[in-house]
Amino acid sequence: VEQYTEKVNLEAGKEYPFVVETENYSTGAAKMQLYWKTPSIFEREKTKELSKKEREVYFPIGADWYDFWTGKKIKGGVKIIANAPIEIMPLYIKSGSILPIGPFLQYSTEKPADPIELRIYPGDNGTFTLYEDENDNYNYEKGIYATIDFQWNDKKKVLTIGERKGKFPGMLKERTFNVVIVSDNHGTGINDSEKIDMIVKYRGEKLQVKF
Repeated sequence: VEQYTEKVNLEAGKEYPFVVETENYSTGAAKMQLYWKTPSIFEREKTKELSKKEREVYFPIGADWYDFWTGKKIKGGVKIIANAPIEIMPLYIKSGSILPIGPFLQYSTEKPADPIELRIYPGDNGTFTLYEDENDNYNYEKGIYATIDFQWNDKKKVLTIGERKGKFPGMLKERTFNVVIVSDNHGTGINDSEKIDMIVKYRGEKLQVKF
């Protein structure tokens, strides 16, 4: 992550156009975030009012919660002081969640969203429905789309992938699901996981995977 700061003097009440240019010689997608500070923010930072990069976070009781960035599990019903630097938002996932993460795309029809990484946050049962359509028209309003249901049985440690329902032109007949059971430093952040717990080849028929 590279950070750049540029100070610009602006006159109050005027409208200014901004152009941000970048060159990216590597393959894949790039992400850019733009932040701005007003003079009043700089003044408050001098008094350390906004310099604190921590936030108090409360976790509702009745479930475990996972730090998206580290995989650390936190019991519900507690408060913690979470790191909150400007480039990372504190993000926590409820136990039992099934989170799909696809490949980076620069636009919706660049390439098929395959393989898909399925991150399972253990501790509770969970369900999720994957929805797909053609991406570039309104045919979904006519029922031209497909769904796949997922169920996680936490006690049995079994993932059930249901039979595909529906179809649409260009649909992938076979899919690859890279399943990751999230834990401390495993299945974290926005990038693909280096270690996969199970690679599942799916052809539209119901199947069960035991972990």
